[in-house]
Amino acid sequence: MRTLKIILLVSLTMTAMLNVNAQPPLNVMTFNLRLNVASDSLNAWPYRKDLVASQINFFDVHILGVQEALYDQMLDMQHLLPRYKSVGVGREDGKTKGEFSAIFYDTARLKCLKDETFWLSQTPSVAGSIGWDAALPRIVTWCYFEDKITHKKFYAFNTHFDHLGKVAGAESARLLLQQVKTIAGKLPVIVTGDFNSAPSDEPIKIIVDTNNPDHLTDSKFISQQPHYGPDGTFNAFGPKEVDDDPIDYIFIKNNCRVLKHGTISESWRGRFSSDHFPVLAEIIIP
Repeated sequence: MRTLKIILLVSLTMTAMLNVNAQPPLNVMTFNLRLNVASDSLNAWPYRKDLVASQINFFDVHILGVQEALYDQMLDMQHLLPRYKSVGVGREDGKTKGEFSAIFYDTARLKCLKDETFWLSQTPSVAGSIGWDAALPRIVTWCYFEDKITHKKFYAFNTHFDHLGKVAGAESARLLLQQVKTIAGKLPVIVTGDFNSAPSDEPIKIIVDTNNPDHLTDSKFISQQPHYGPDGTFNAFGPKEVDDDPIDYIFIKNNCRVLKHGTISESWRGRFSSDHFPVLAEIIIP
């Protein structure tokens, strides 16, 4: 009888493990698109937009956090990716002016239940507000999702930290952690973004500080399959990544599992789809 109970327990455990492993992962990508400026010449947006869309489609992305997208680029993306919808606003007026840190999502897989944007400043609800010593307004867009397949609910946040303000970088990191805790509570969280910071810089140290119970985890370091591709994510339209350190990240919180993580560094006859490489992770929502 005891042997039968042990066999039954092992069988149930194995079944539970198989069910977890059978759960379809979410393909999550963070992608700084590089804003549309004519001075980029052959690297300008009109010559790259089809390459961007082809990468998103090829990797069957379900959640896409974009940075630097201007309103015309948002419209182009919507046209090129008809199965996706997006949430987000322009950072200068909370409508269409300035860069978006938008979230695109695959409508066949996900349902958006609620979305908002806040500013990385001392007045997060004030559109266009500039925080601390930042050079520009900076925002975080978030969406509360339901997975249509698993019916699990979770939050996705997407952001773009300031490129100059040292105080702004650190305070933005603290505000992000605070807002994630307040908005998402104990539900699973995915955070994508261009943080304009290397792992050794203060903003990232604040975000991943395990002494802080509200910290986030870099998906790269808990991926079941080792990281694929270069570590650096900024290429400046050059022949390769500029630095060995990333500035684009996918963070997770509240027991999300990471199956794969990679930096996507394809080129087309030596040309890149953006001056940043997209970063991709396969994530299981608990």
